[in-house]
Amino acid sequence: MRVVAGRARGRPLYAPKGTDTRPTSDRVREAVFDILASMDAVEGATALDLFAGSGAFGVECLSRGAEAAVLVDHHAEAVAAIRQNLEVLGDDAERATVVRMDALAYARSAPPFDLVFADPPYRYTGWASLLEALAGRTGLLVAETGWDGATPGWAPGPGWETVKVRRYGGTVVSIAKPESHT
Repeated sequence: MRVVAGRARGRPLYAPKGTDTRPTSDRVREAVFDILASMDAVEGATALDLFAGSGAFGVECLSRGAEAAVLVDHHAEAVAAIRQNLEVLGDDAERATVVRMDALAYARSAPPFDLVFADPPYRYTGWASLLEALAGRTGLLVAETGWDGATPGWAPGPGWETVKVRRYGGTVVSIAKPESHT
């Protein structure tokens, strides 16, 4: 795993040990950030990386010019990996905040963000609560879910508009925005 682009391009990233984290592949991150770049959604943005795991989405945002990123995970091993991965950013790491907390609890009290990444375990059942918590607090939501061969594990629901959905093997990436967002 590595930083795909930006100031820290090519630098290695580390995933926490164990099976609690499923790092997003370089290929999927590159595709996601290509979509976001075409929407001019990263440079200067404030980003929130929920269920951060290795912190790859937050690190990638900062490498590509995001103004600030908050990376949230409740596992101690993930927080340690995030802190290690932020080191590849050098001085840009100062624009990152790492929070050890439940992602839903953080989302319920979060300030507004331009861009939110949510990459929970594929069997996550709290999407309705998470979407409710994020309503009015984000410009764009990038949700990563699993693909069971028939349907993705996530749908935006009322109050959200799907912008793009892409499948990469067993991974589905959905980009949505609140319906009231202009």
